[in-house]
Amino acid sequence: MRVLNCALLTAVSVLMASTAMAQTSATTVGSKVSRGGYTTGGTAGSAAAGGTSASTIGLGAASRTSSAIGGAGSAAAVNGRAISTTRIRENPQMLGAHSRARAWDGGTWSQSMTNTRVRHNGDVSSWTRSMAHEPGSKPAMSRTRVR
Repeated sequence: MRVLNCALLTAVSVLMASTAMAQTSATTVGSKVSRGGYTTGGTAGSAAAGGTSASTIGLGAASRTSSAIGGAGSAAAVNGRAISTTRIRENPQMLGAHSRARAWDGGTWSQSMTNTRVRHNGDVSSWTRSMAHEPGSKPAMSRTRVR
């Protein structure tokens, strides 16, 4: 439980720091820990440009007898539009969470996507990609993958 709390706190601090910046930025972070038959892992990311920001997070955990998964996304725009979606799916082989957040205002946009999987054999994997762009400047992009 301590590992999951540390991963969550790290992800939240990265998301808050990147949305507070005034310039175009994209930041991602990920972590995975396996101990004694228990595995916890996840990734998170945030992007901000102009008056837009988008953030996503995905976390998964597995033990010998059970597994859990979660994901979330958030987007905001001062004068534009924003949308965020999260889908959680289960099948006989794995649990999956896919979160996506997008915000745009004219040519200025921010987006973040996170995909997390917990396989029933105990494997946890996750990736996050965050991007932001303002017209006239180079797009910012960051990717993180945990296997």
